[in-house]
Amino acid sequence: MALQFLSSGSNTKRFDVAPRRGTETVNDRLNTGRSRHETLGLLIGFFLLSTAAAAYEIAPASVLPLIQESIGLEASTAGWLVSIMYATAVVTSVPAGIVLDRFSVRGMIVFGTGALVVAGAWGWHAATAGAYLWLLVSRVLGGVAYVIFWNAGANVVGSAVAPRYRATAVGVFTASAPVGFALGQFGSPLVANVAGWPAIFPLYAAMGVVGFTIFLLATRHHVPGVDAAAPDSTELRELFTNQAVWIVCVLCFLAYSLYLFINTWLPSYLISGFGISLAASGLLTALFPAIGAIGRSSSGVVSERVFSGKRRPVVVSSFIVAVPAVVAFAFVSRLGLVGGAVVVIGFAIQLVTGLLFSYIAELVPPAVGTTAVALLTSVGLFGAFAAPIAAGTIIDRAGYSTAFLVAGGVAFIGVLLALRAPEPDQERASRPAHSTD
Repeated sequence: MALQFLSSGSNTKRFDVAPRRGTETVNDRLNTGRSRHETLGLLIGFFLLSTAAAAYEIAPASVLPLIQESIGLEASTAGWLVSIMYATAVVTSVPAGIVLDRFSVRGMIVFGTGALVVAGAWGWHAATAGAYLWLLVSRVLGGVAYVIFWNAGANVVGSAVAPRYRATAVGVFTASAPVGFALGQFGSPLVANVAGWPAIFPLYAAMGVVGFTIFLLATRHHVPGVDAAAPDSTELRELFTNQAVWIVCVLCFLAYSLYLFINTWLPSYLISGFGISLAASGLLTALFPAIGAIGRSSSGVVSERVFSGKRRPVVVSSFIVAVPAVVAFAFVSRLGLVGGAVVVIGFAIQLVTGLLFSYIAELVPPAVGTTAVALLTSVGLFGAFAAPIAAGTIIDRAGYSTAFLVAGGVAFIGVLLALRAPEPDQERASRPAHSTD
């Protein structure tokens, strides 16, 4: 039963897409033990790759004071060591998705892993030499690796399982991001105490090699994926002018904006508003990514079991729950209630995020599936990049209460927009996956 969603077939009508010569469709292989274990290995490999890259991404955040003191940086300058990763993802995600739709997924993962390892080693060398600009450039290279892992993983993992389990598999994969964030936030100070803060960069990059090895073993016979010709200019133009796609992308922008607003400003809000210690605020804030990992992992189960496979009701319900939860921060005066609000908002917003990456792939033809995921990633991470900056401006001018009220307005916009989101075409959503190289 534990591997059921990795092995169960589908009785739905399939698209008339001929598999490539010499390859097997996933449906041809679903009942074999080798297929189940390869699919599980694929999920674990991508999960570990994404977790390592996410830990590498957030790693400097929890040791910024050490970085500032060591290199002699102001807080805003040091903060770019994290922000540059988001900026890189926004710019490179769509091009990476287009490349993934046209070329070998396996080859791109090899390139991405190499880029992450080089970025880790380069970052360590630059950090020990006190070369801030070279350290920043190394982070750009790591950002490119991250979008490759993320875009490929979200599409390939969803294509590797039977259609009715797609949202569950993708939801589990997307939980790698908050898991990686938690690992990076809590592990970096420990590593810094033992080996110095520059060691965080090669350490998390090396963790990616473990996931890469599992990925190679799982895909030595084939890489599950949608077997379709490379997209032409007409298909790409239709993707970028598709109203349904842009609705889902804006929903992702709103969800990521709320997530990074809370994740960034909650610690300082707790310290200034409740007078608790930095350690206590960090512990309470840790609930946010922790519950987020659960939310992302369960998004497919909620969609399939509670809403009979429908996507829109999950998104609408999540934003409805998020509105009062985030507004509550402006009014509550008891720390226990704040903790409850953190759990509710963390689960609701990450439930949305986990579902959107399978949702968007079900709205578009197979040929542009990875490009659609890449577009969603780019727009969502733009929200992650911009929201903390905008929130900081509001907090400086009007205080935390106003910022939380504005965030409640953002969640309410999410409700209105989600009501306009279409349900995926059932025939397209149930298309089987095929092998790709």
